[in-house]
Amino acid sequence: MKWPSCFLAFATCCHFSAAEDWPTWRGLRGDGSWKAPKLAAAWPEEGLRRVWKQTISPGYSGVSVAQGKVYLMDRPDKDKHGEKERVLCLDSDTGKELWSFTYAAAYGDLDYGTGPRASITIHEGKAYGLGAVGHAFCLDAETGKQLWFKDLAKEEKAKRPFWGYAGSPLAHGEWMLYQIGAKPSGCVVAVEAATGKTAWRSGEQSAGYGPPVLIERGGRKEMVCWGPESVVGLPLGQGKEIWKIPYKVKYGVAIATPLYREGIVLVCGYWHGSKAIRLGPKLDDVALLWEEEEELRGLMSQPLYKDGYCYLLDRSHGLTCFELKTGKIHWRDGHKLTPKDRNPQASLVWVGDTNRVLALNANGELILCELTPAGYRELERAQITGKTWAHPAYAGNRVFARSDREIVCFELPLE
Repeated sequence: MKWPSCFLAFATCCHFSAAEDWPTWRGLRGDGSWKAPKLAAAWPEEGLRRVWKQTISPGYSGVSVAQGKVYLMDRPDKDKHGEKERVLCLDSDTGKELWSFTYAAAYGDLDYGTGPRASITIHEGKAYGLGAVGHAFCLDAETGKQLWFKDLAKEEKAKRPFWGYAGSPLAHGEWMLYQIGAKPSGCVVAVEAATGKTAWRSGEQSAGYGPPVLIERGGRKEMVCWGPESVVGLPLGQGKEIWKIPYKVKYGVAIATPLYREGIVLVCGYWHGSKAIRLGPKLDDVALLWEEEEELRGLMSQPLYKDGYCYLLDRSHGLTCFELKTGKIHWRDGHKLTPKDRNPQASLVWVGDTNRVLALNANGELILCELTPAGYRELERAQITGKTWAHPAYAGNRVFARSDREIVCFELPLE
């Protein structure tokens, strides 16, 4: 049943939510979970209310939101502005530009050279970023003032991934962690968050397209990284791999952020499918649990996990539910969530402690659905922007999404 828009407007005006912000890639915990307010299961008949729209330039960078400000990266017109990348900061209530930061970035032969890929990370009042060809920087999140800037890829003699750097900076203590693929060693390079000075390097493999994933096992913290040759566990500090599971992928397409639940690391690849790696409490207690090369093949979208089940956008079969411990498939959605395509994409986010998911698909449609082992149930769908692969952000009771031409803010009705 659709709700009258007057009641939805009243609820929004009188009960604006204090839900958590979206300060970095995949949200506050980096896993596609959002502590949302109590959102309505039905949207108004006339569609979601657009709060504002702002023109931007192209890019794949996801959106970040913190303290009433919206952050993203794009690439202004090369003929007018030269080869540059830009950071934009907008007011979350109005879309008004608050500041911008621009720097030279020559893409050369970079394929899919539309613009930057990585989301901005907001941490302790500062904005950290990584450009498509390896520029790392720290800005004052309030004013945009440059605090430090470096060509990290050049300094660390890193080999750029085929489609450029896409892993957002990951904050940990006094460091910012970058999966940069430094040579001769440094899959992950840690820099001092305050100064940008390199603190340590960990691992030896080349960089994949996602950030490191921090995990804890046996009372120790370590990093999981997925690169073009293998999935590895790395120490949080100078050193070599703790463990390694070979997984050579075509064109180095190690894209979707790994998932870690129930002591299992899950990676989902485009050509060679998914692998589940069991990690025990001891350093060397590591084993391949199962692998599936044909029926579970992901691409850019990180799978979601809940109560022993995973929900993956499979490149050939659409949204798929399977058991994490066994890889057993329970259902597929028949491409209902997003149309069948050579490069299907949808960014999946859990809505609070429910079975509901918000998904932005490649056509710019926002879908509210329920995912359970019993099946896929669509509740609502709305066109909010143009074609996009960029990850949206959620804050308050709003969604912030971008395409190559615009960034929009829409209101999500509350119960």
